[in-house]
Amino acid sequence: MAAPLVPSRTGYGRGCGMTFYLTLSALLLSAFPIFLLCAGDPKRRRASGEGDGSTSRQRWPLMIAACAPGLVSLLLGDSATFMLWLGGAALIGWLAATSFAARGRG
Repeated sequence: MAAPLVPSRTGYGRGCGMTFYLTLSALLLSAFPIFLLCAGDPKRRRASGEGDGSTSRQRWPLMIAACAPGLVSLLLGDSATFMLWLGGAALIGWLAATSFAARGRG
């Protein structure tokens, strides 16, 4: 028989607070490289007349840095953190792209 769910500061269940903090830290670690990738986007920079942007050689380390927290959570077997990170990183990328697009138009 499973242990009953008990209320705690983080909600019902056991360990949900740790998943939240791991996901939040993974998203914070991924956010900075995502914003740098968006700022150096060659197509966006050419369209706004700012030059060519960063080369693919400069972008690879940023892509690895942006994906590393999610890959670490996946390798550690924490599927909940990985899925939350995956959705959050996509949301951060979308927000970064729309904010840079709005800045380029304005």
